[in-house]
Amino acid sequence: MRGQRARVLVISALVAGAVLIGVELLAGSLDYGRGGTAVPCAERRAAFAGGGVDGAVQRIVLDGLEGAACELGTTRERLVLSFSPSTGGGEPITWEPETIERAVRAGLQRAIADSEARGELPGPVAGALSGVARRAPVAWLVEGGRGVGGILDRLGDLLDGGR
Repeated sequence: MRGQRARVLVISALVAGAVLIGVELLAGSLDYGRGGTAVPCAERRAAFAGGGVDGAVQRIVLDGLEGAACELGTTRERLVLSFSPSTGGGEPITWEPETIERAVRAGLQRAIADSEARGELPGPVAGALSGVARRAPVAWLVEGGRGVGGILDRLGDLLDGGR
């Protein structure tokens, strides 16, 4: 009787373990931890919900990179990772520097105009950011402008011709 009880407990534990594994597999455990990239040019909801001018600037940078990536036929993630292939996720840049610069500047200009149309930025701020997007080094723009503080620190220099 005691041996039979032990056998039932062992079989019950094995069945419970098999059921647990089956439930986890059905819930998608094989895909857990796999990263995915978005489809190029796909509509995305706002990537950053922060408020104020700093939040708007961060959304502009993300939206601008999205627009540049779309123009280049890739995803925002792949575009950013391609700037630094040593991060392990990027492929080397396959576009000419002038092409990348044109795409990034155009994407940022559209993102600034969209942000102004949504009422996130007053006209003078949007105009100043457009000036930055036209004149700032693309690498600086891609880094996110170092936040609003970085933009305001450099804004005067950039509008005066980059001195």
